[in-house]
Amino acid sequence: MRRLTRRRFVLGGAAAVAAGAMAAAGRLRAPGEAGGEKPDHPGHKPTGRQWAMVIDLRKCEGCTTIDKPPQCTAACQEKHFLPEDQTWIKVFEMEHPDGGTFFMPRPCMQCENAPCLNVCPVAATYRDESGNILVDQDRCIGCRMCMAACPYGARYFNWGDAPAPDAQTVFAQRSPDYPVPQKRGTVGKCVFCAHETEFGKLPACAEGCPMKAIYFGDLTENIATNGKEVVILSRFVAENSGYRYKEELGTRPRVFYLPGHGQEFGRKSI
Repeated sequence: MRRLTRRRFVLGGAAAVAAGAMAAAGRLRAPGEAGGEKPDHPGHKPTGRQWAMVIDLRKCEGCTTIDKPPQCTAACQEKHFLPEDQTWIKVFEMEHPDGGTFFMPRPCMQCENAPCLNVCPVAATYRDESGNILVDQDRCIGCRMCMAACPYGARYFNWGDAPAPDAQTVFAQRSPDYPVPQKRGTVGKCVFCAHETEFGKLPACAEGCPMKAIYFGDLTENIATNGKEVVILSRFVAENSGYRYKEELGTRPRVFYLPGHGQEFGRKSI
């Protein structure tokens, strides 16, 4: 875990944020329009869903109370057979503007106005019908322009070869929604576990979080769950002062945060 300073902690306008995200779910570009949506990409599987994530920071305490590394990160790496330097969901220790610190998991933000999507010269980065930003590693040329464009640092370059196949990966066929094994010389990133969510499963990070701080939801149905409880997504965000990280950049992330510092598990902010 690394400590960062966040200059701006956006808390206001939660109701407008949630309503705007739900409205945006109905106006995403159709496949084939400009901006990276390509109908010929493998893994294009219409589900009728528009995925989003809510991370409740009141519950997230960096797994310090159980004396373990962040279990959301560990679950993601195990699910996708990632090397240690590829942390598709990274947990940062942030400085609160009012003093003290809090932990903030950072997956791919699955932005509706995604800078990474707009700069890819070969359309290897694209958005599928459920709103996920994916990478076709068989098309990626490794120019890393998407990495430079991402304001969240949520993309990783595969410098080396993938680990030797084992019993679980020997027959795996890499696809954008399940990029296993990773391909040398290409970019990898969080995919919201698209290969499993289409079958009604939670992403690995949400499943692996022992504090149940990560909710996965559908903007179309306006519901989300952490595997323990089901909430009305827009109400949950609005009534708990939800915000989107670096929202001032206009990227319109589909990851929402509820402010907190792990207090539900006894963590003090100062």
